Amino acid sequence: MRSGAKAFILSVFILMLICGLCGCKDKTDQAAIDREYELVWSDEFNWFGSGLDTNKWRYDLGKGINGWGNGELQSYTDNPDNVAVDGFGNLVINALKISDGVYSSGRIKTQGLFSHEQGRIEARIKTPAGQGIWPAFWMLGENINQVGWPQCGEIDIMEQKGQTPFITYGSLHGPGYSAGSAITNSYRLETGRFDDDFFIYAVEWGDDYIDFFLNETLYKSVSKVEVPGEWVYNQPFFIILNIAVGGSFVGLPDDNTPFPASMYIDYVRVFKEI
Repeated sequence: MRSGAKAFILSVFILMLICGLCGCKDKTDQAAIDREYELVWSDEFNWFGSGLDTNKWRYDLGKGINGWGNGELQSYTDNPDNVAVDGFGNLVINALKISDGVYSSGRIKTQGLFSHEQGRIEARIKTPAGQGIWPAFWMLGENINQVGWPQCGEIDIMEQKGQTPFITYGSLHGPGYSAGSAITNSYRLETGRFDDDFFIYAVEWGDDYIDFFLNETLYKSVSKVEVPGEWVYNQPFFIILNIAVGGSFVGLPDDNTPFPASMYIDYVRVFKEI
């Protein structure tokens, strides 16, 4: 072996040893670990009753196909059968089958009451399973009524297909990268299912990045320079929680789809970086 090659191998070995002793990590992981946050808003759902805290949430009402742009079947209502707090510290959103082809569900939002720019946004959720069931925890830009979608931007902190209850998705939609061209990634559980237990879904959002987490695992990091269009995440966004039935993302429910399909939300918390 030539002396130059020996020197190179030795230098690599020394660098690996130093990194092992110093606990070196790649830049993305280190950035995530070094961030510190302060709670600015939350809902813990620690009461019992049919209604929402109307200082924090509004019902988003409307009917399937024509009311929502994804070919969904459900009607969103303010009925306590669809949205209620269970007395055990959870908000419960129920998708119900009313009759063949007719479904109701719940969709709630903080629009007009609370919005936030950057920081960490998280929720602890147990999601439902079943063909054609589409639970989601997501955000839209506060300026949607002025500029429309996708110019307002969309941050999908959690979306799932009920027929694959071991995979979760995190995505960004914006001008030039929306719908089927969204920036997205998935996380697949090695064991278990998302309808078996609660999981924490979160994003950490800064001037030029948005990171997606499942529990403590960072599984997708998007930087401003990677976005193939306009970076529209420099404004406040509001929060949405819902279960859709049917739609282009998940397909139609079938005879084996269990109803009610229930999503349990233990809490929603929003933090600013300090």
